[in-house]
Amino acid sequence: MVVTFGFLSPARGPMLHSQCCPEGDRASVSIITHPGRNLGFHMDTFLSETLSSCDHHHMEAGNDTQISEFLLLGLSKEAELKPLIFGLFLSMYLITVFGNLLIILAVSSDSHLHTPMYFFLSNLSFVDICFTSTTIPKMLVNIQTQSKAITYEGCITQMYFFMLFVVLDTFLLTVMAYDRLVAICYPLHYPVTMSPVLCALLLLVSWIMSALNYLLQSLMLLWLSFCTDLEIPHFFCEIKQVVQLACSDTILNDTVMCFSAVLLGGGSLAGILYSYCKIVSSICGISSAQGKYKAFSTCASHLSIVSLFYCISLGVYLSSAATHSSHSSATASVMYTVLTPMLNPFIYSLRNKEIKKALKRFFGMAAAKGLIVLGLKNLM
Repeated sequence: MVVTFGFLSPARGPMLHSQCCPEGDRASVSIITHPGRNLGFHMDTFLSETLSSCDHHHMEAGNDTQISEFLLLGLSKEAELKPLIFGLFLSMYLITVFGNLLIILAVSSDSHLHTPMYFFLSNLSFVDICFTSTTIPKMLVNIQTQSKAITYEGCITQMYFFMLFVVLDTFLLTVMAYDRLVAICYPLHYPVTMSPVLCALLLLVSWIMSALNYLLQSLMLLWLSFCTDLEIPHFFCEIKQVVQLACSDTILNDTVMCFSAVLLGGGSLAGILYSYCKIVSSICGISSAQGKYKAFSTCASHLSIVSLFYCISLGVYLSSAATHSSHSSATASVMYTVLTPMLNPFIYSLRNKEIKKALKRFFGMAAAKGLIVLGLKNLM
């Protein structure tokens, strides 16, 4: 603590000035008085109040310091349940990756599937692999290492890519609905309308819009300051949960999140509903029952995936809003973060004859190549 004295004229009384130093733990106290006056005031009281004020100042500053990590609380605090959770999520993750990878290999290896619908389907499978890979591996590592920590940079990165692939999923489902609209309602114009150039352009626009939107939200998170409570009641860094931990004002973040959800999510859903209204209207106009069945079967798989994705997402939102429980929200979010991407390959492979044929040809070719290689090794 630094104490300085100054003198004024006798007409003026004593004046005290204190200042907390922003650097270090020193308090600077300036005492200005005049000659002939006794310094008989309570210096101890004054100095103690000054030091207390400085300590409070540094404590408040400490709350806004740059943090290094968050703590992911996961789905359950029960230690005996963690091996079960680990095995369950590892199984679902492997099924998701291999199932969607088979869709990509089947589409790329079969020339009969080089059409707009299967082009978007293979991209949807790729996005689903990336979607689950942003959250599940980190969760499995934390369970295995018995650690809850995720770095600040890792949390921001996870949030960005998670929301990027979520929105990209909705955009691809919307584009696929438009593809089915053109195929059923305007079949003669389909080859010209859904040209390779337009398909590539639709995919590029979907990527750019998703990337720019959540790049903005991720950058806005960097402006927030956080206090000592850094526990996220989730198994991944969910943007809403992280924003709620901030000490600073989050009204701008909340507004942008709400606007983004309404514009992107609501806009995509409106596009899908419009497409299927036109499709249903066109199918009803077909005279033969066989023609109606054939037209409907071309979009049945996509309609199943759309219904699954949006119904689960809506159910998660309503359940979290009704219970106001972070743990319930985390448990419900498993449905759309893991279950939906895992079921997509099954829906398309079980309901789509062309995918089934392509997979049989792919495995047949793989088996034949394996036998040839084995025969050559035996001859050598």
